[in-house]
Amino acid sequence: MALNKEGPMERKRFFDELESMDRKDRDLYQLEKLKEQIKRAYENAVAIKELFDRANIKPDMIKTFYDLEKVPIIRKTDVIEFQKRYPPYGGFLTVPENEIQRVFITPGPIYLPHQIEEISWFGKSFFAAGFTKGDVVINTPTYHMSPAGILFHEGLRVTGATVIPTGVGNTDSQIKTMLDLKVTGFAGMPSFLMTIIKRAEELGYNFRKDFKLKKAWFTGEMLPASMRKVFEEEYGIDTYQCYSVTELGGCVAYECAEKKGMHFMDEYLIEIVDPETGKSLREGEVGELVATPINNPYWGLVRFGTGDMTSYITEPCSCGRTSYRITGIVGRSTDAVKVRGMFIVKKQMEAFFANIDEISRYQVIVERKEQRDELSLKVELKDESIDRSELKKRIEEEFPKSLRVRLDRIEFCEKGNIKEEETLIDKRKWD
Repeated sequence: MALNKEGPMERKRFFDELESMDRKDRDLYQLEKLKEQIKRAYENAVAIKELFDRANIKPDMIKTFYDLEKVPIIRKTDVIEFQKRYPPYGGFLTVPENEIQRVFITPGPIYLPHQIEEISWFGKSFFAAGFTKGDVVINTPTYHMSPAGILFHEGLRVTGATVIPTGVGNTDSQIKTMLDLKVTGFAGMPSFLMTIIKRAEELGYNFRKDFKLKKAWFTGEMLPASMRKVFEEEYGIDTYQCYSVTELGGCVAYECAEKKGMHFMDEYLIEIVDPETGKSLREGEVGELVATPINNPYWGLVRFGTGDMTSYITEPCSCGRTSYRITGIVGRSTDAVKVRGMFIVKKQMEAFFANIDEISRYQVIVERKEQRDELSLKVELKDESIDRSELKKRIEEEFPKSLRVRLDRIEFCEKGNIKEEETLIDKRKWD
């Protein structure tokens, strides 16, 4: 398809062909693309050749998705060190430098070469969120150095939407722009949209009545369920999330109208792995998201470890997209403790206890007894008259549903016995 000669609806049909691909066909498609990417990276990116040679791996050894487990995970710290060793692109560039179309700069600093995509990966996400011609959208991320502003802008334009490059800050100017231009869409971080709304209310506006904003697309930070509820129920704003990773140069997963997890982007081979071993995990198990770009002829990154912890589901989505979905980012690998083969992530644990009103403080403790991990919970109650047996039964039933591991013991403590900051303690010794 000559996409540059076609309008938004033609492009949308092309997106749908990829997104609704039969899963067996997708596996074949992605495996072939993966092999091409690895071969290209090994032959042209000195850092990848060095990593593969050090691990005694050759590209032709990657015959299945599971063979990727042989490849070491590359983390941001590794990319920074490689860029010191092989400046300026760290030995990950797979084309001559004079073919680079643009360079983004991310914290580190990391110099990220980027091609202007024939099909905008972010465009898929904006399509899924319902953005279309007729929408007027403020695009609030920065437009300089980092990729966010420009890439979101290009993705919005693919849908036919009108884009206003407002960038970050200047809340009062954002408010005036939204009123004057009858803005219908927002792209950026949820906290900034909430800042805009609250400032508008301080200025005397009724946001739902006076503004035309009907949809918002978020990335860059978590969207708590409580905040989403406020946006949607109090202000009538339809909200969508996208999971993007700067070092990977694009959108990795995105929500559709069903909002039941974020669909894997077809342009990456995505794995959910044990961050300690790099081994793939089963559906529903929490692990680190690791991604390999398979449609990027510039950037030879293979198995980039994001450090973000999530799980995935394979259940088909009623939207018609056939990719697997991540269930949301629950925390960082540095905030996770492995217990009986499952990772407990602090943020995921915090979300669980936030829904139990009877508890004022809690502490989860991991110990090792008789060659077995033992998990205990200490809690302080807001009100001592609470029925402890009923609460204990509820926690015992619901905890493994959220955290996928059972508690061995629940202990009720007097107020003042638990330090607020110590919510997850690992007392195991591995002498």
